[in-house]
Amino acid sequence: MNKAFVREPDADGRAYCPRCNTTGAPVGSTVLNNLVLPTLRNKLGDSAWFCPYARCDVAYFDEFETVIGVEELQRKIYPHDLDAPICSCFGLSYDDVQADAREPVPSRIRQLWTRSQSAEARCHEIAPDGQCCFAEVQRLYMKLKDQPR
Repeated sequence: MNKAFVREPDADGRAYCPRCNTTGAPVGSTVLNNLVLPTLRNKLGDSAWFCPYARCDVAYFDEFETVIGVEELQRKIYPHDLDAPICSCFGLSYDDVQADAREPVPSRIRQLWTRSQSAEARCHEIAPDGQCCFAEVQRLYMKLKDQPR
């Protein structure tokens, strides 16, 4: 069939990483300004998408497939680096979640929940995806809780 008569799919607002094809999370200029090296910040406009796939070397990308790699950021970010804090606001780490999974009461995670509801939380400004980390912390906790010790 001639491509001239094939209808293009309608855009639905999703964007996919040009390297790994993972659905990106939209972020604004505040997040980009806080994480991308200042010398490279002009590569992206006021918004972009965050690639959450841990094994991908892309941190941010735009609709023109311009990318900012994880090595082009001002600091290490989770999930691309497991040593980086999961929580950008309060510093909760993978090791903290792992320790809570081994204990009878997840005290660190409970404290994070309380703090994430406070005015101290600045997720929309400093988290790599511009979102609160609590859902990811819960997911990781449940995964680690189910692992044999």
